[in-house]
Amino acid sequence: MKPIKLSIIIIAICFLTTALKAQSFLTEGKWRGVFHQPNGTDVPFNFEVTGKTAILVHIYLLNGSERFPTSGVSQKGDTVYIAFDQFETELALKVNGNKANGFFRRKEAQGRNIPVDATFGDTFRFADNGEKPAANISGKYDVYFNGHTLPNEKKVGLFKQEGSKLTATFLSISGDYRYLEGVVQGNKFYLSAFIGGGVSYFSGSFDDPKVLNGKVGNLTFVATKNEEAALPDPYKLTYLKEGYKTFDFTLTDADGKKISLQDEKFKNKVTIITIGGTWCPNCMDEATFMAPWYKVNKARGVEVIGIQFERKADPAYVKAAMEKFKARFGIEYTELFGGIADKNGVAAAFPALNTFLSYPTMLFIDKKGNVDKIYTGFTGPATGDYYTQFIKEFNEEVDKLLL
Repeated sequence: MKPIKLSIIIIAICFLTTALKAQSFLTEGKWRGVFHQPNGTDVPFNFEVTGKTAILVHIYLLNGSERFPTSGVSQKGDTVYIAFDQFETELALKVNGNKANGFFRRKEAQGRNIPVDATFGDTFRFADNGEKPAANISGKYDVYFNGHTLPNEKKVGLFKQEGSKLTATFLSISGDYRYLEGVVQGNKFYLSAFIGGGVSYFSGSFDDPKVLNGKVGNLTFVATKNEEAALPDPYKLTYLKEGYKTFDFTLTDADGKKISLQDEKFKNKVTIITIGGTWCPNCMDEATFMAPWYKVNKARGVEVIGIQFERKADPAYVKAAMEKFKARFGIEYTELFGGIADKNGVAAAFPALNTFLSYPTMLFIDKKGNVDKIYTGFTGPATGDYYTQFIKEFNEEVDKLLL
């Protein structure tokens, strides 16, 4: 065989191999997936694929109005691996045309695979069973889980129903439940959410639309409609113990360099300190707000320090987690490692605090190094007007401290 003919055959084989791989990849467009939980519950989620190969693709998880980007995609044979670095999880899906099936799993855990299948072109979340909603349950609700009635155990439910489509979130003192999406069918409702961590699934029913009885996991809840429903003031939950005015620490960054609030970089600056973790969904919402805000405002004499408490203390693990977090959100402010993610450990690390209730917790430090305010939790974009109000209060506080 002449060399030129051999070259043509080799090129043709390579082209055919590439074409076959492209055909076995997830079809570009919207997909509907279903998790098959060990308890027999099927939980739907939606995602969108842009790009036709693993090299070019981006995959977004869809919850309500949110398009949540995944960390990365790779392909081996006919299996596509969708990574969620911040949660150390992945979807492994074997693709067969417009169908896919496989598992959701933690990368380092064995025997915890959740079966999942997905279908291209299905854009609904919960299948329509033909039942029209018995009522519209839009509104604000006082919510108590498992019969707890203490003020700090209370949640505020925000429900919005349009036809049979339902979106919702829950406010709590530790943050919000982010974007939940679902449906109302007859006198029953269903909600789900997935961003790469645990699978969220809420179900419930009502006889009177002013009282919802629901369940999530092993927890039950009762939601009573109340347009005046409110949580304790997030600025009054965490505070400095008597005798403290300042908040001092010396911690290391991802490279092991020691950083202190007393360093020259922070002197005579308004400094915002946020205590969180790269694995924390509310902390991701906070970083989505804080990273671009800092870029615009740093020239005004403001600094930000993110203190991350992680699942492991191994230096290589911490460095990788923090660097991925910074890259994902475009963070230019100082990021430090606080220790292992344990609320009691956080309280011990910062003895000036009366308690530690939530990742994240935000401290506002004036130019003299004194703590002016502390905000517990984070009210993210899924909360609508509450998020708008938080941004307004945040900017007013910074403006005040810069005077």
